[in-house]
Amino acid sequence: MRHESIVEAIGHTPLVRLRMPAPEGVEVYAKLELANAFAMKDRVARQVVTEARRSGTLKPGAPIVESSSGTMALGLALVGTHMGHPVHIVTDPRIDPITLAKLRTLGCEVHVVPAMGEQSWQSARLDLLAELMTGLPDAFWPQQYSNPQNPAAYRGLAEELIADLGTVDVVVGSVGSGGSLCGTSRALLERFPALKVVGVDAVGSVLFGQPDVPTRRQSGLGNSLYPDNIDYRLIDEVHWLSDDEAFDATRALAREQKIFAGNTSGSVYRVLTHLAANAAPGTRLVGIMPDRGDRYVDTVYAVEADATAATKDRSAVATEPVPVRYGEPVHSWSYAQISHRDRPLLLFVESNTTGTGMLALTTAVRLGLEPVLFVVDPDRYQGLEETGCRVVVCDTDDPQGLRKAAEEAAGDCEVAGVTTTSEYYLVQAAALAEGLGVAANPAAALAVCRDKSATRRMLLAHGVGQPRFAEVRDPAEVAAAVATVGLPCVVKPVDESGSHEVLWCGDVATATEQVRKLLTVTCNVRGQASARRVLVEEFLTGPEFSAEMFLADGEAHCVGITQRTVSELPYFVETGHLFPAVLPPERATAMADTARRSLEAVGLTRGPAHVELRLTADGPTVIEINARLAGGMIPELIRPATGIDLLGQQIRAAAGLPLNLTPERSRSAGIRFLIAAEEGRLASVEGVERAGAVAEVERVTVTAAVGRPVRPVREAYDRLGHVIAVGEGPEQVTTALDAAFAELAIVVEPK
Repeated sequence: MRHESIVEAIGHTPLVRLRMPAPEGVEVYAKLELANAFAMKDRVARQVVTEARRSGTLKPGAPIVESSSGTMALGLALVGTHMGHPVHIVTDPRIDPITLAKLRTLGCEVHVVPAMGEQSWQSARLDLLAELMTGLPDAFWPQQYSNPQNPAAYRGLAEELIADLGTVDVVVGSVGSGGSLCGTSRALLERFPALKVVGVDAVGSVLFGQPDVPTRRQSGLGNSLYPDNIDYRLIDEVHWLSDDEAFDATRALAREQKIFAGNTSGSVYRVLTHLAANAAPGTRLVGIMPDRGDRYVDTVYAVEADATAATKDRSAVATEPVPVRYGEPVHSWSYAQISHRDRPLLLFVESNTTGTGMLALTTAVRLGLEPVLFVVDPDRYQGLEETGCRVVVCDTDDPQGLRKAAEEAAGDCEVAGVTTTSEYYLVQAAALAEGLGVAANPAAALAVCRDKSATRRMLLAHGVGQPRFAEVRDPAEVAAAVATVGLPCVVKPVDESGSHEVLWCGDVATATEQVRKLLTVTCNVRGQASARRVLVEEFLTGPEFSAEMFLADGEAHCVGITQRTVSELPYFVETGHLFPAVLPPERATAMADTARRSLEAVGLTRGPAHVELRLTADGPTVIEINARLAGGMIPELIRPATGIDLLGQQIRAAAGLPLNLTPERSRSAGIRFLIAAEEGRLASVEGVERAGAVAEVERVTVTAAVGRPVRPVREAYDRLGHVIAVGEGPEQVTTALDAAFAELAIVVEPK
């Protein structure tokens, strides 16, 4: 086949039949993507670069910048430099010398990060990539993990399989960015709807519900991040192989099939042998073999030269996979069914309106579930359409109507659970779960948590430390309430979320006016009827903390204690957090114990809880109990600090999946919110790039649009953005946040 250029020669790779034990009539093929000029991702590089040039995103002669440790880098080196673009590759010290030599010889500039980031090598590479982008005008970042042109590139591969074979019954592929397997299988499913799609991952990769192990040695598959290009609905089954098992399979592929390939191909080969041995007669299986073995001569193939090492290596190799329930931690060759054709449903009753709400839906898909969102108004949720979630419009405050809508939506499908990411719908979700007969917190317990006055009464009955309090329904009752609790006091609605409309009052007149104001409110931001009752509480002094709790198997686990910073009185808006809090162990233990007693008092039994506390001279006292994940971005601090993804654990708990609340690391993380010092309109936030370049700063995010009205904080909606830093200890984090804020300037112009 004649081609005018090396770029046009990409694709058209050989398809070879493999010889292996299998029932009569079973055919097993390998699609040798390793026969491209460099490897399989030559296809992606050509698709991404040519489409970017066509759309004008990539200007003639503009630089291309990408994070890659292997074949994507080589593909961009081939295509980008051939088309006249400078190519910058960000990688890490694990890059093999052969790939490094190829990249430099092809004319790339290679940037090697010196150390692992707070999460992984990948996060460190992305930090350096962001720095490069700011200094390279018109630079184009292909973003292989989220660029839809990645999976689109593999439609050609699917067409080649159809042309060569006619039909395909099973396709097996490794999963890293998700492009090759999902792009190929999506196109094949259009022709063969009964196609079985099998993904191959590494033990220690987070892609399919496993804990992250950044020290895993496999390359080319697995990930410490969640790529947008994985469509979990396409994949029926996933296999995990350990490093030793993958490397042993790669050497077996060379010995048995004479294919000298990388560990991605070896892993696919090992899974193919198992599937072929158990296939029905007439089944046709295809495995996608991504890259050649020359990059692995000093790693995967080095063991083969040492008979003693080879024998030791094989002693850690499983000969058959162990079937596991999806989400169960694995350590050696295992597999789980995650069929997209009969996924259990996870029902969501409304959502919060931040990115976390939409992230919960995609997290459910990643965990092998089919999310269904019940809403009054879908337009309330930005980004909902992109999730691909099934949406049912109904009155979510009508218990009978909601249950009827849920039963109709479920049909004959299994309902794994019911949940919500909105505090305003905790009771509705629990009541629906009870009506459908699936496990959840008792609706009565959640009703107690949603009613702050009821919470106070329960804590009082169980002897849990808390402020003195009084409930009022009329401004005329305030004087008597103040006489009970003392001055200064705190006035708050019994049924709002967070610090909304919570006010410190130094005298009876101020307290009376705040009560009068709150009693005029007839409905909340979701249109739900207000309780028209107000709490007047004792104002306690002492530092503020929160206990991040998770209830499972009859036990309340304390994930950690967060140190909280709040705005100046009379308001109580969170302006910063540090996790974990700097506390003597006995104080942290006392707060965790107080939080456990409070959860037992209100009757919560499962899932996340966020207990706000003050540390007074008499010990920890409970300010509020929230039967949900913490707000204020606290879960985004816990993840890099401990490795625990609390949102993922919430979804697991709701669906009855195994939990993993064991910390994988011990670091510190902090957040500080951007706040206007004066009233006016936001003109700009200056110094964002400089602040983001500060060591240990993970991200600087401005959420407020230029021109919006701003004021010193009275409620959470007044915050303008945030800075997150991650380090080895609290001093490092605090220093980083101080340095970042020294670079920032919030410019406010008069209205």
